[in-house]
Amino acid sequence: MELNQEAILKAGKIAQQVRAYSKTLVKPGVLLLEIAEKIEAKIEELGGKPAFPVNLSMNEIAAHSTPTYNDVQTAKGLLKVDFGVHIDGWVADTAETFNLDTNPLHQKLIDTAKEALKQALTNITPTTPLGSIGKKVNDTATHAGFQPIHNLSGHSITQHDLHAGLTIPNYDTGQSQPIGEGLCAIEPFMTSGVGRVREGRPSTIYSIAKEGNVRDPLAREILAFIEAHYRTLPFCARWLYKKFGTRALLALQRLEQAGILYQYPQLIEESGAPVAQAEHTILITKTKTIITTG
Repeated sequence: MELNQEAILKAGKIAQQVRAYSKTLVKPGVLLLEIAEKIEAKIEELGGKPAFPVNLSMNEIAAHSTPTYNDVQTAKGLLKVDFGVHIDGWVADTAETFNLDTNPLHQKLIDTAKEALKQALTNITPTTPLGSIGKKVNDTATHAGFQPIHNLSGHSITQHDLHAGLTIPNYDTGQSQPIGEGLCAIEPFMTSGVGRVREGRPSTIYSIAKEGNVRDPLAREILAFIEAHYRTLPFCARWLYKKFGTRALLALQRLEQAGILYQYPQLIEESGAPVAQAEHTILITKTKTIITTG
Protein backbone atom coordinates (compact mmCIF):
# COMPACT_ATOMS: atom_id res chain seq x y z
CA MET A 1 0.00 0.00 0.00
CA GLU A 2 1.37 3.42 -0.96
CA LEU A 3 1.68 5.85 1.94
CA ASN A 4 -0.18 9.15 1.77
CA GLN A 5 2.57 11.40 3.09
CA GLU A 6 0.43 14.53 2.88
CA ALA A 7 -2.24 13.00 5.15
CA ILE A 8 0.38 11.50 7.48
CA LEU A 9 2.15 14.82 7.97
CA LYS A 10 -1.12 16.73 8.39
CA ALA A 11 -2.26 14.29 11.09
CA GLY A 12 1.09 14.70 12.82
CA LYS A 13 0.87 18.49 12.73
CA ILE A 14 -2.58 18.39 14.30
CA ALA A 15 -1.29 15.99 16.96
CA GLN A 16 1.49 18.45 17.83
CA GLN A 17 -1.04 21.25 18.30
CA VAL A 18 -3.31 19.05 20.39
CA ARG A 19 -0.39 17.97 22.60
CA ALA A 20 0.28 21.62 23.36
CA TYR A 21 -3.42 22.21 24.02
CA SER A 22 -3.62 19.22 26.39
CA LYS A 23 -1.06 20.84 28.68
CA THR A 24 -3.58 23.62 29.37
CA LEU A 25 -6.28 21.09 30.32
CA VAL A 26 -4.53 18.54 32.51
CA LYS A 27 -4.62 19.71 36.11
CA PRO A 28 -5.32 17.94 39.41
CA GLY A 29 -9.03 17.59 40.12
CA VAL A 30 -10.27 18.17 36.57
CA LEU A 31 -12.82 15.61 35.38
CA LEU A 32 -11.26 13.01 33.11
CA LEU A 33 -14.39 13.18 30.97
CA GLU A 34 -13.81 16.91 30.43
CA ILE A 35 -10.18 16.36 29.43
CA ALA A 36 -11.04 13.57 26.96
CA GLU A 37 -13.91 15.40 25.32
CA LYS A 38 -12.01 18.65 24.95
CA ILE A 39 -9.03 16.87 23.36
CA GLU A 40 -11.30 14.98 20.96
CA ALA A 41 -13.17 18.20 20.09
CA LYS A 42 -9.88 20.03 19.46
CA ILE A 43 -8.76 17.28 17.05
CA GLU A 44 -11.94 17.79 15.01
CA GLU A 45 -11.72 21.58 15.24
CA LEU A 46 -8.24 21.40 13.66
CA GLY A 47 -9.47 19.24 10.78
CA GLY A 48 -8.70 15.71 11.94
CA LYS A 49 -10.62 12.87 13.54
CA PRO A 50 -9.76 10.92 16.69
CA ALA A 51 -7.96 7.71 15.67
CA PHE A 52 -9.10 6.12 18.93
CA PRO A 53 -10.70 7.32 22.17
CA VAL A 54 -8.40 9.47 24.30
CA ASN A 55 -6.72 7.18 26.83
CA LEU A 56 -6.38 8.70 30.31
CA SER A 57 -4.66 6.01 32.35
CA MET A 58 -3.71 6.79 35.94
CA ASN A 59 -0.94 5.38 38.12
CA GLU A 60 -0.67 1.57 37.74
CA ILE A 61 -3.06 1.51 34.76
CA ALA A 62 -0.70 1.52 31.78
CA ALA A 63 -3.19 1.77 28.91
CA HIS A 64 -6.76 1.33 27.63
CA SER A 65 -8.58 3.56 30.08
CA THR A 66 -11.04 6.11 28.71
CA PRO A 67 -13.84 7.89 30.58
CA THR A 68 -17.39 6.57 30.41
CA TYR A 69 -20.24 8.86 29.38
CA ASN A 70 -21.11 9.53 33.04
CA ASP A 71 -17.60 9.32 34.52
CA VAL A 72 -16.92 11.28 37.73
CA GLN A 73 -13.22 10.40 38.10
CA THR A 74 -10.85 13.34 38.35
CA ALA A 75 -7.23 13.69 37.26
CA LYS A 76 -4.63 12.76 39.87
CA GLY A 77 -1.35 10.94 40.40
CA LEU A 78 0.61 9.82 37.35
CA LEU A 79 -1.68 10.49 34.38
CA LYS A 80 -0.88 9.22 30.89
CA VAL A 81 -2.57 11.10 28.04
CA ASP A 82 -2.50 8.98 24.88
CA PHE A 83 -4.40 10.10 21.78
CA GLY A 84 -4.38 9.68 18.03
CA VAL A 85 -5.34 11.82 15.05
CA HIS A 86 -6.25 10.46 11.66
CA ILE A 87 -6.71 11.97 8.23
CA ASP A 88 -8.48 9.49 5.94
CA GLY A 89 -7.25 6.63 8.15
CA TRP A 90 -3.60 7.78 8.28
CA VAL A 91 -2.73 8.02 11.96
CA ALA A 92 -0.51 10.10 14.21
CA ASP A 93 -0.28 8.42 17.64
CA THR A 94 1.33 10.23 20.58
CA ALA A 95 1.39 10.22 24.38
CA GLU A 96 2.94 11.90 27.36
CA THR A 97 2.64 11.62 31.11
CA PHE A 98 1.79 14.24 33.75
CA ASN A 99 2.88 14.28 37.40
CA LEU A 100 -0.18 15.66 39.16
CA ASP A 101 0.90 15.05 42.75
CA THR A 102 4.53 16.28 42.50
CA ASN A 103 5.75 12.81 43.54
CA PRO A 104 9.53 12.62 42.91
CA LEU A 105 9.28 8.95 41.85
CA HIS A 106 6.59 9.82 39.34
CA GLN A 107 8.71 12.63 37.90
CA LYS A 108 11.72 10.33 37.56
CA LEU A 109 9.55 7.80 35.70
CA ILE A 110 8.35 10.54 33.35
CA ASP A 111 11.88 11.79 32.71
CA THR A 112 13.09 8.25 32.06
CA ALA A 113 10.26 7.51 29.61
CA LYS A 114 11.06 10.72 27.71
CA GLU A 115 14.77 9.90 27.61
CA ALA A 116 14.08 6.33 26.47
CA LEU A 117 11.92 7.67 23.64
CA LYS A 118 14.63 10.15 22.66
CA GLN A 119 17.27 7.42 22.58
CA ALA A 120 15.01 4.99 20.69
CA LEU A 121 14.34 7.60 18.00
CA THR A 122 18.03 8.38 17.46
CA ASN A 123 19.44 7.35 14.07
CA ILE A 124 16.52 5.17 12.97
CA THR A 125 16.78 4.14 9.32
CA PRO A 126 15.02 1.37 7.37
CA THR A 127 17.90 -1.00 8.25
CA THR A 128 17.80 -0.42 12.04
CA PRO A 129 17.28 -3.79 13.80
CA LEU A 130 14.20 -4.00 16.00
CA GLY A 131 16.23 -5.48 18.85
CA SER A 132 18.54 -2.47 18.94
CA ILE A 133 15.59 -0.10 19.46
CA GLY A 134 14.41 -2.22 22.38
CA LYS A 135 17.94 -2.28 23.81
CA LYS A 136 18.09 1.51 23.91
CA VAL A 137 14.80 1.63 25.82
CA ASN A 138 15.86 -1.13 28.20
CA ASP A 139 19.30 0.39 28.86
CA THR A 140 17.74 3.78 29.65
CA ALA A 141 15.27 2.15 32.03
CA THR A 142 17.75 0.02 33.93
CA HIS A 143 20.27 2.87 34.19
CA ALA A 144 17.57 4.83 36.06
CA GLY A 145 16.66 1.86 38.25
CA PHE A 146 13.41 1.05 36.45
CA GLN A 147 11.95 -1.60 34.15
CA PRO A 148 10.34 -1.12 30.74
CA ILE A 149 6.99 -2.86 30.31
CA HIS A 150 8.04 -5.97 28.39
CA ASN A 151 4.59 -6.95 27.10
CA LEU A 152 3.71 -3.51 25.72
CA SER A 153 5.39 -2.32 22.56
CA GLY A 154 5.51 0.09 19.69
CA HIS A 155 3.83 -0.86 16.44
CA SER A 156 3.61 -0.30 12.72
CA ILE A 157 0.65 1.66 11.34
CA THR A 158 -1.10 1.42 8.00
CA GLN A 159 -4.25 3.10 6.71
CA HIS A 160 -7.16 2.43 9.11
CA ASP A 161 -4.96 -0.04 11.03
CA LEU A 162 -3.40 1.25 14.23
CA HIS A 163 -1.53 -1.98 15.04
CA ALA A 164 -0.49 -3.26 11.62
CA GLY A 165 1.58 -6.29 12.56
CA LEU A 166 5.12 -5.13 13.28
CA THR A 167 6.04 -5.11 16.98
CA ILE A 168 8.73 -2.68 18.13
CA PRO A 169 9.99 -3.96 21.48
CA ASN A 170 10.79 -2.03 24.64
CA TYR A 171 13.56 -4.43 25.66
CA ASP A 172 16.45 -6.19 23.95
CA THR A 173 14.91 -9.09 22.04
CA GLY A 174 18.04 -9.70 19.99
CA GLN A 175 15.97 -9.36 16.82
CA SER A 176 18.03 -8.57 13.73
CA GLN A 177 14.92 -7.91 11.60
CA PRO A 178 15.11 -4.35 10.26
CA ILE A 179 12.30 -1.93 11.02
CA GLY A 180 11.95 -1.12 7.31
CA GLU A 181 10.19 1.80 5.64
CA GLY A 182 6.75 2.95 6.72
CA LEU A 183 4.81 4.49 9.57
CA CYS A 184 5.50 3.39 13.15
CA ALA A 185 4.79 4.39 16.74
CA ILE A 186 7.59 4.12 19.30
CA GLU A 187 6.26 4.07 22.88
CA PRO A 188 8.35 3.21 25.92
CA PHE A 189 6.52 2.46 29.17
CA MET A 190 8.51 2.80 32.42
CA THR A 191 7.69 1.35 35.82
CA SER A 192 9.20 0.84 39.26
CA GLY A 193 7.44 -2.54 39.31
CA VAL A 194 8.03 -5.92 37.66
CA GLY A 195 7.73 -4.67 34.08
CA ARG A 196 4.68 -6.57 32.88
CA VAL A 197 0.99 -5.76 32.56
CA ARG A 198 -2.06 -7.92 33.19
CA GLU A 199 -5.62 -7.52 31.97
CA GLY A 200 -7.95 -5.54 34.22
CA ARG A 201 -11.58 -4.59 33.95
CA PRO A 202 -13.31 -3.82 30.62
CA SER A 203 -12.39 -0.44 29.19
CA THR A 204 -15.50 0.44 27.10
CA ILE A 205 -13.09 0.77 24.13
CA TYR A 206 -14.02 -1.49 21.21
CA SER A 207 -13.03 -2.41 17.69
CA ILE A 208 -14.57 -4.63 15.04
CA ALA A 209 -13.30 -8.19 15.52
CA LYS A 210 -14.96 -9.87 12.55
CA GLU A 211 -17.69 -9.45 10.00
CA GLY A 212 -21.11 -10.61 11.10
CA ASN A 213 -24.65 -9.62 11.91
CA VAL A 214 -27.27 -9.95 14.62
CA ARG A 215 -31.06 -10.16 14.60
CA ASP A 216 -31.63 -7.16 16.84
CA PRO A 217 -32.55 -4.14 14.63
CA LEU A 218 -30.91 -1.59 16.94
CA ALA A 219 -27.67 -3.59 17.11
CA ARG A 220 -27.68 -3.79 13.29
CA GLU A 221 -28.21 -0.04 13.05
CA ILE A 222 -25.36 0.69 15.46
CA LEU A 223 -23.06 -1.79 13.73
CA ALA A 224 -23.71 -0.03 10.40
CA PHE A 225 -22.86 3.29 12.07
CA ILE A 226 -19.63 1.85 13.50
CA GLU A 227 -18.58 0.43 10.12
CA ALA A 228 -19.30 3.72 8.37
CA HIS A 229 -17.64 6.03 10.89
CA TYR A 230 -14.80 4.08 12.54
CA ARG A 231 -14.09 1.17 10.21
CA THR A 232 -11.32 -0.88 11.83
CA LEU A 233 -10.13 1.87 14.19
CA PRO A 234 -11.06 1.72 17.90
CA PHE A 235 -14.05 3.60 19.30
CA CYS A 236 -15.81 3.78 22.67
CA ALA A 237 -19.22 3.45 24.27
CA ARG A 238 -19.12 7.14 25.21
CA TRP A 239 -19.10 8.15 21.56
CA LEU A 240 -22.11 5.96 20.72
CA TYR A 241 -24.00 7.14 23.79
CA LYS A 242 -23.86 10.67 22.35
CA LYS A 243 -25.54 9.47 19.15
CA PHE A 244 -27.95 6.78 20.39
CA GLY A 245 -28.34 7.27 24.14
CA THR A 246 -28.37 4.41 26.66
CA ARG A 247 -29.81 1.96 24.13
CA ALA A 248 -26.36 1.92 22.50
CA LEU A 249 -24.92 0.24 25.59
CA LEU A 250 -27.21 -2.77 25.21
CA ALA A 251 -26.46 -2.98 21.49
CA LEU A 252 -22.71 -2.99 22.18
CA GLN A 253 -23.20 -5.81 24.66
CA ARG A 254 -25.08 -7.87 22.07
CA LEU A 255 -22.49 -7.23 19.37
CA GLU A 256 -19.70 -8.21 21.77
CA GLN A 257 -21.53 -11.40 22.77
CA ALA A 258 -21.87 -12.27 19.07
CA GLY A 259 -18.09 -11.93 18.67
CA ILE A 260 -18.44 -9.06 16.20
CA LEU A 261 -16.88 -6.52 18.56
CA TYR A 262 -13.83 -6.88 20.79
CA GLN A 263 -13.68 -4.88 24.00
CA TYR A 264 -10.18 -4.03 25.16
CA PRO A 265 -9.38 -4.66 28.83
CA GLN A 266 -7.53 -2.08 30.87
CA LEU A 267 -3.84 -3.00 31.15
CA ILE A 268 -2.46 -2.83 34.68
CA GLU A 269 1.11 -3.21 35.95
CA GLU A 270 1.27 -6.65 37.57
CA SER A 271 2.72 -5.49 40.88
CA GLY A 272 0.52 -2.39 41.10
CA ALA A 273 3.45 -0.02 40.56
CA PRO A 274 3.03 3.28 38.70
CA VAL A 275 3.69 3.49 34.95
CA ALA A 276 4.82 6.40 32.76
CA GLN A 277 4.59 6.51 28.96
CA ALA A 278 6.06 8.59 26.15
CA GLU A 279 5.23 8.14 22.47
CA HIS A 280 5.86 9.57 19.03
CA THR A 281 4.96 8.45 15.51
CA ILE A 282 7.67 8.30 12.87
CA LEU A 283 7.62 8.10 9.09
CA ILE A 284 10.62 6.15 7.80
CA THR A 285 11.63 6.60 4.16
CA LYS A 286 14.70 5.57 2.16
CA THR A 287 16.31 8.97 2.70
CA LYS A 288 15.03 10.29 6.04
CA THR A 289 13.02 9.60 9.18
CA ILE A 290 10.45 12.20 10.23
CA ILE A 291 9.00 12.40 13.75
CA THR A 292 5.50 13.36 12.63
CA THR A 293 4.24 14.16 16.15
CA GLY A 294 7.40 15.85 17.43
